[in-house]
Amino acid sequence: MRVAIYTLGCKVNQYETAAMETELQSRGHALVDFESEADAYIINTCSVTAVSDKKSRQMIRRAKKRNPKAVVAACGCYVQTHTDEAQQLGIDLISGTGQRMEFLDLLERSVSAQQCIVHVDEALRRRDFEVLHAGGQAGRTRAMLKVEDGCVNFCTYCIIPYARGPVRSEPLAAAVAQTQQLRAEGYREIVITGIEISSYGRDFKDGTSLIDLLEAVSEAAGDLRLRLGSLEPRTITEEFCRRASKLSNLCPHFHLSLQSGCDATLKAMNRRYDTARFFESVSLLHRYFDRPAITTDLITGFPGETEEDFAATLAFIRKCDFAAMHIFPYSIRPGTPAAKMAQVNMSVREDRAHRAADVAAQMHRQYLDGCVGKTYPVLFEQRRDGYFVGHAPNYMEVAVDTAEDVHNCVRLVTITHTDGETLFGRWKEETE
Repeated sequence: MRVAIYTLGCKVNQYETAAMETELQSRGHALVDFESEADAYIINTCSVTAVSDKKSRQMIRRAKKRNPKAVVAACGCYVQTHTDEAQQLGIDLISGTGQRMEFLDLLERSVSAQQCIVHVDEALRRRDFEVLHAGGQAGRTRAMLKVEDGCVNFCTYCIIPYARGPVRSEPLAAAVAQTQQLRAEGYREIVITGIEISSYGRDFKDGTSLIDLLEAVSEAAGDLRLRLGSLEPRTITEEFCRRASKLSNLCPHFHLSLQSGCDATLKAMNRRYDTARFFESVSLLHRYFDRPAITTDLITGFPGETEEDFAATLAFIRKCDFAAMHIFPYSIRPGTPAAKMAQVNMSVREDRAHRAADVAAQMHRQYLDGCVGKTYPVLFEQRRDGYFVGHAPNYMEVAVDTAEDVHNCVRLVTITHTDGETLFGRWKEETE
């Protein structure tokens, strides 16, 4: 059959979609574009915000309109947490965030038997990690390796623990085997991903942690670069940095989830650290790595955030001097404790997001300016506007004016200038 898939949300969803695509092809099915006519449409939904819910519903309706005779199947966080609501959309197959291979079995059954199926488990009861085929969609350049699922942090603004369940980790041996396979398949970089990779190994109850995984995967990866997904600040300890800094293929790019630079707001969010602990992590990374790119997320206008609280946040992000930031005005997530708190006016939330973005843009430009004159090994991915474009280990985008086809190649580039968004350079040998 012809199958089209649309994915919303995080890297974990993208990873799971890639695994399903690989499995569907191995079963003899054809993948087609989502805007094409298909026999089955899969929408891998997201529920991180109310806006995500809305987009998920829109894509489900679009699929049903595209081909009314097709089977429309939905998986992911939205249908996991809003199953009753999703059933009102007339979906043929609903299967939450649980077993992806079982979901494909159900899809085949739904298509052949023309029957509607609802198969959603209780996420909080899950205990097993489903090992899926690792890979990517960037022309064998960068692959994702999912090593963890679930979260038990229960931040007051987040519904994901209810959608994904408790922490489950991929066994070390399986992660090593998948890394070796990705290396054999020709990828040049592996992104370690999961819902909350900082909790990796917690369910093993034997002391295994993320740094143990990194050391094992690093050895298996050989000359493949390793890049970490989002980290909790508490992960960054003296021991973590000491051991991680010895891994030559680990990219010095660390995304530390901040959310607020005000201790009162962090407490209201039920974050497990304060600004002092966060800055300790930033300082440790600078001590052990040469000019690391430290990036973060920020929510503005969280319930109860005053102008003084926001001023403290602005001062703190300047102190941390982030290389790049993702900034979002707070979005109400129904079903979470924060949704019941006193809300900040949306215009205020958005104004604060713009003000924080201005500071973030200044810091990003300063970080890029500091890259000029340095030489980086760049992994090239695509041609764009006459340049070949890729990423340095610090995840800054680098463009080189060349007629060569350097896709999936790592080449040394000396940075000559920046436009404030992208670094531009020449092959190192041309500058010597």
